[in-house]
Order: sequence, then structure tokens, then C-alpha cells
Amino acid sequence: MSQHLYKRRRRLATLPEVSLVPLIDTALTLLVIFMVTTPMMQNSIKVSLPQGQVREAGETKQELVVYIDAKGQLFFNGLPITLDRLTEALKKKVELSANKTVFVKADQVVPYGNVIKVVDHLKMVGGVEYVALATQKLA
Repeated sequence: MSQHLYKRRRRLATLPEVSLVPLIDTALTLLVIFMVTTPMMQNSIKVSLPQGQVREAGETKQELVVYIDAKGQLFFNGLPITLDRLTEALKKKVELSANKTVFVKADQVVPYGNVIKVVDHLKMVGGVEYVALATQKLA
């Protein structure tokens, strides 16, 4: 009988431990992957901006960005959109806080008239204080 008690005590004395090192390694690896890929996802729209002498609004946070690529397609904050839906989507974004700046990043091959047409639609939205045309600083 004493042998039976010895086995029972031995089982209770050793508790399994869960190692957190693999979990932490996996979490940190995923964090690094997301940190590297997030900026790449934001720059997925290829727009060749016109060049200028001065880089404007370098420190300004660009929350509202309208892209016009070389084919004339519109994108609002990275998502494809039509001109009619652009004003609706912009109204929803600026209704929470007024005096917003909208940045227009148009490819340099897009006709100037098309850019102005988009800018006019943006200016009609209430709550938009400025419409900024983005340029790329000369190298």
C-alpha cells in the first residue's frame, strides 16, 4: 500500500508548464511582417507625380487622398471609386469634423481638365477647407 501512495504523490507533485516562448516569437514575427507590409499596401496605386521645387505638406497627416492614375481611374484612400460616389464618400468622411484638407495625387499624364473636374467636385463638399495638389520634389 505504501507503494501506491508513493505513485499518487509523485503524480500530483509534477504539474505541466506551458512554454510562452514560441507564442511570443510568433506574435513578434507577425508584428514585424505587418509593420513591413502596411506601407507597401498604401503605395499600391502607381501615380507618377509632377515634379516641383518645394515639397509641400511634408509634415501634414494625409487622411483624405484622391488618386488619379495614368488611365484616369479614381481612387479614394486607396479604393477604386467613381466621380459621383467620390463626393458621397467624402461627405461621410468630413461630416464628423470640418476644415479637412483633401490631397489630390494625379499622374502627370492625366489631362489638366480632368484634374480640375475632380477638384471642382471636391470643393463642392461642405467641410472641405483645402484641396491640395501633390507634387514630387525634384531630386
